[in-house]
Amino acid sequence: QAQLVESGGGLVQAGDSLSLSCAASGLTFSFYTMGWFRQAPGKEREFVAAIWSGGSTSYADSVKGRFTISRDNAKNTVNLQMNSLKPEDTAVYSCSAKRFNKYEYEYWGQGTQVTVSS
Repeated sequence: QAQLVESGGGLVQAGDSLSLSCAASGLTFSFYTMGWFRQAPGKEREFVAAIWSGGSTSYADSVKGRFTISRDNAKNTVNLQMNSLKPEDTAVYSCSAKRFNKYEYEYWGQGTQVTVSS
């Protein structure tokens, strides 16, 4: 059974940096596209970033230039480095995985809270 476990959330001030990590198990990691999504209170879940098995990346416009997604296929981990954080980045951040030939993400972590104070 695939499992994704996030870590690294917390409370920071605007302008600070924070790094999230997601450890994957129970799947052939290198076959999966990994993504980060977030959900703020009262809002729908939104895409943040994704990284394909070969290393190509995609970002939401709202985080482009501030966030960096990376993966380590040897360690089965995907990271999200978040710089220049803003209060509007406050949300529960979740890691997700989908096989390269799937449209929808298949597996989700439980999420980790990121709170950015002004």
